[in-house]
Amino acid sequence: YPRSFQDSNGDGIGDLRGIIERFDYLNDGNINSGKSLGVQGIWLSPIFSSPSYHKYDAMDYYKVAARFGKMEDLQELIELCKERNVKLILDLAINHTSNQHPWFTKFVEARTNGNPNDPYFDYYTCVLEEEKRSGATYQRVGNTPYWYECNFSGDMPELNFDNEQVRQEMLNVAKFYLDMGIDGFRFDAIKYIYYGDTARSVDFWEWYMAELKKIKPDIYCVGECWSGETEILEYYNAMNCFNFAGSQAEGVFATAAKGRSIDRFTQYVESFQKKVLERNPEGMVMSFLSNHDMDRIAGSFIYETQAYM
Repeated sequence: YPRSFQDSNGDGIGDLRGIIERFDYLNDGNINSGKSLGVQGIWLSPIFSSPSYHKYDAMDYYKVAARFGKMEDLQELIELCKERNVKLILDLAINHTSNQHPWFTKFVEARTNGNPNDPYFDYYTCVLEEEKRSGATYQRVGNTPYWYECNFSGDMPELNFDNEQVRQEMLNVAKFYLDMGIDGFRFDAIKYIYYGDTARSVDFWEWYMAELKKIKPDIYCVGECWSGETEILEYYNAMNCFNFAGSQAEGVFATAAKGRSIDRFTQYVESFQKKVLERNPEGMVMSFLSNHDMDRIAGSFIYETQAYM
């Protein structure tokens, strides 16, 4: 989470220059020196220009948020990572944008003008009142009869991936950063491409990943499908996914540490790995404990340690 790691200019907000300046702390170039953490991979949460605190709603995918620095800082960080053999992946939310993105502004204009020939008319998922799907969230497009889908917030409209131009735009975004030297991506909210339709979402990601591998055959990607094991495994046809069964105080790791059956834990790990490999022979188990949205997992283990003292 760049804004909370290292501030380089005294504005109280962490930035890319701060990561560069503290890189010796992460990896000093000698994995056995004992003087650094020996980090071999970095995942940056969203760094794109965005009106929000969290930056998961891009209003320009080709611009680094001003508080984090400039594109030149990102390029320097990429080169430093390559020098130290550290892989660098970006967090990329492609299912929605900010409602301040120029695409959305043009979409609203096209809908308001009732102009279906406008190239932005179908850029976002949009329906009439009677076409709303149960479980999805919508907001009205101004005073028109149309409603746009926005499952996280009205500020984050969902893109329409039935539109080939939208698909190509999001391929272009990924290609831009791969060409810069990024090693891969953590894809946010992968089940929201076609929310409520797992099969169609999986089909999209299979296509998308195949296209990305044409650009970078050894690309590393991991998907976030915040759901149960059954749905998570569906996406393994396209990419590795986080396994949320391990997360937080009641996850399989913490419960094992709290003195419950270690046999049950190892059996679960073995079972899940077998299911992953059945889906994808090259699949890897992506164990997950906690992230910036949650309490730190260490709290669960510290509590248990103190309980036994």
